[in-house]
Amino acid sequence: MCRIAGIIDLNRPVEELQQEAKAMCNLMAHGGPDGEGFYADEENGLVFGHRRLALIDLSPTGQQPMLYHNRHLVITFNGEIYNFLELKTELVEAGFEFVSQSDTEVILAAYQHWGIASFSRLNGMFAFALYDQLEAKTFLVRDPSGIKPLYYYHEPGRLLFSSEVKAFSQTALPLTELPEWKVYFLAFGHLPEPYTTFAQVKMLPKGTYLTWDHQVQQAAFTSYHRTDLKAYAKDQKLAETALNKTLKNAVNRHLISDAPIGVFLSGGIDSSLLTLLAAESQQPGKHLKTLSINFSEQQFSEQVYQDQIARQAQCEHSEYLIDKNTFEKHLPDALAAMDQPTTDGVNSWFVSYFAKQKGLKAVLSGIGGDELFGGYPSFKRMKMVRLLSKLPRFILKKAIHFKPSSLKRIYYLSYKNTAGKYLFLRGIYSPSEIASILNLETGQVDKILQSMLISAPPEYLTVEQEAGWLEFNLYLQNQLLKDIDAMSMQHGIEVRVPFLDQDLIQLLDYTSSVIRYQQSKPKGFLIDAFKEILPEAIWKRKKMGFTFPFQTWLQTNDFFLKALKAASPKVIDLKAAFLRGELHWSKALALYQLESWGNDKLKSWTDLDQVQNSSKNA
Repeated sequence: MCRIAGIIDLNRPVEELQQEAKAMCNLMAHGGPDGEGFYADEENGLVFGHRRLALIDLSPTGQQPMLYHNRHLVITFNGEIYNFLELKTELVEAGFEFVSQSDTEVILAAYQHWGIASFSRLNGMFAFALYDQLEAKTFLVRDPSGIKPLYYYHEPGRLLFSSEVKAFSQTALPLTELPEWKVYFLAFGHLPEPYTTFAQVKMLPKGTYLTWDHQVQQAAFTSYHRTDLKAYAKDQKLAETALNKTLKNAVNRHLISDAPIGVFLSGGIDSSLLTLLAAESQQPGKHLKTLSINFSEQQFSEQVYQDQIARQAQCEHSEYLIDKNTFEKHLPDALAAMDQPTTDGVNSWFVSYFAKQKGLKAVLSGIGGDELFGGYPSFKRMKMVRLLSKLPRFILKKAIHFKPSSLKRIYYLSYKNTAGKYLFLRGIYSPSEIASILNLETGQVDKILQSMLISAPPEYLTVEQEAGWLEFNLYLQNQLLKDIDAMSMQHGIEVRVPFLDQDLIQLLDYTSSVIRYQQSKPKGFLIDAFKEILPEAIWKRKKMGFTFPFQTWLQTNDFFLKALKAASPKVIDLKAAFLRGELHWSKALALYQLESWGNDKLKSWTDLDQVQNSSKNA
């Protein structure tokens, strides 16, 4: 995993492009602490930049940007290709020779052999730019699950890309604020793709490649990954056997690394299962490295379950206690590290911080398990969503008069679209609350949210499949994956997510909904497939999400409260409600983000990285 950036612009001297690309990479140095590299093609006005986090092939032969085929192919790549050894074997049989042990060279050879068809053969998490000098084309490519971010700006004659939004602030682009972002953010608690705080910068859709034609100086977009959700696996035992084998293979692939790697063990079903499977694959005499975070507040602690799994797996286990003082010490850095405003991610910052303390460079995470196997309450609520959605708009809009915020969200169903269903399930503020906070009319908020670019799920999905689609394509995609990437890379830590392995996702897509989502036992399909190793105490207990005691810690945090300024009468009321314990911490954090996120954020980004880089070099 690394950080990448690039500029294509024939109307400016290549020296200027090099300076800007270097500045972009410098601002993302936290995500690539092991080196940097640059490539320039003056004739085509192209510059690629790369910050390296070395995990596979730590030698100089793995450095990027990497050149191939007599220097006619160039790549700058962020991520991991988990099936690169299988692809490499196939390519060697086809006559290809390799000079490195890296997965990067395999991408280049695969493209040389199969062309753009190679993109769909890659199983991994990736975002890369590949320049084909002979074809006079540059491709920006993002993985099918959208695990790795890739932001871009384009207009006729100019293309820029980067792993982080903040890097665009180092360019000559006349960046302006996206007027609607505050409405999106207060509704979702994050900025849904493709939107960012900048009007000119967007996220490349997952499973998509952008083709930049250097002759006509324009971009075209192509979706290269499609799935067919028509189920055919209807035998319970056969499906369980297939799931057992596929997840084991995925974990083994995700453990490939030439640098220290471990597992984040929270104590839930997903992380416990990954730990047990990863421990099985260790060589004799070696013990899997695991880490856990706990709190003195016992209602948030899962230590008893973490310890049980650590003993069973015979791990080299480390436990870290976060108390209020530790939280207050690091909270400003965690909040400043955000690449885009979000009500989540602080916990990921701390996990990655302690992974760094443990000496790891990569950590396996159980992200994706709940979305894929029905672990959230939304899977049970979706039937109600469908029933309520059939009501006339004028009835649904009357929910604006309800007092509890949870009931106010019924109003969202009057939108009669995908965003409305998701916001009913997971929305932060209701439309009327957003209007009051931003001094807008509710109708203005409605218009903005109803015109969002969010695709709809296929109509033939079952109730559970639709819930899974919303959780996977909106919540997981826009919040969890984005936040954990931004926060882990602040510490130079790679987070790998075996549950999003493409073979596993394909298996689940072809599995009957009845098998995949058991009504009697949440995540029953996953549990039954591994009942021989997964203790009953882990899967039978009440579900706990991995979160911090934010409610009490933020209520008495001077830094947070001073920054939580009153921008409108509504915000004054909400701040008072938060101090009384009547407002959820995520809503208070959203108000903080509104106040702190602005043009001065560009300066804070630069200042933060300068301080971090200075401390690393001291």
